[in-house]
Amino acid sequence: MIDEILFRVSDIKQYFYCPRIIFFTYVCPVPRKSTFKMDMGKEEHEAIQELEKRRLLKHYGLEEGSREFHLKLSSARLHLNGTLDLLIRSPQGFFPVEFKFSSRKPSLNHKYQLAAYALLVEDYYGVAIRQGFLYFHPVKKIYPLLFTQGVKDFTKRTVNRLLEIINSESIPPPARYKSRCTDCEYKNYCGGA
Repeated sequence: MIDEILFRVSDIKQYFYCPRIIFFTYVCPVPRKSTFKMDMGKEEHEAIQELEKRRLLKHYGLEEGSREFHLKLSSARLHLNGTLDLLIRSPQGFFPVEFKFSSRKPSLNHKYQLAAYALLVEDYYGVAIRQGFLYFHPVKKIYPLLFTQGVKDFTKRTVNRLLEIINSESIPPPARYKSRCTDCEYKNYCGGA
């Protein structure tokens, strides 16, 4: 059964935010409460997509290309599936893009979420992905991210950690930063704060 598990790419992001989220999603499922940040993020994604349709590709350092929004990707081999916000196809290559509602700089959870999408694009299209972008709204800042082999391998090892959480059925340590517990949809079950 564990071999058939397909994690959502957002589970990678959640794992880096707090590994206990994986436990409460897959091992000991509990009802999730939608938070203000989650609701706000959904609304912002729709607004960003409308703006993105008119954005020139030169903002990404590209001269030409096509865009595909809400690209559904899945790979049993990688144990991953998800919906990529945007894939840019250009003569320079394929570039995954994720939209984020934040005024901060990208963190590790954003980086490895995008790396997981890069792996899915590679698996689906049979192309090498060397770079992707995070678009942060409302600051309207684009952050290019490079995908070295080390980043890709670390992302694959992270998926293996998710599988280990499920296989062991043991609750992992809580988030390193207790401030993350404040807005967590699992705070009533976790006791990590």
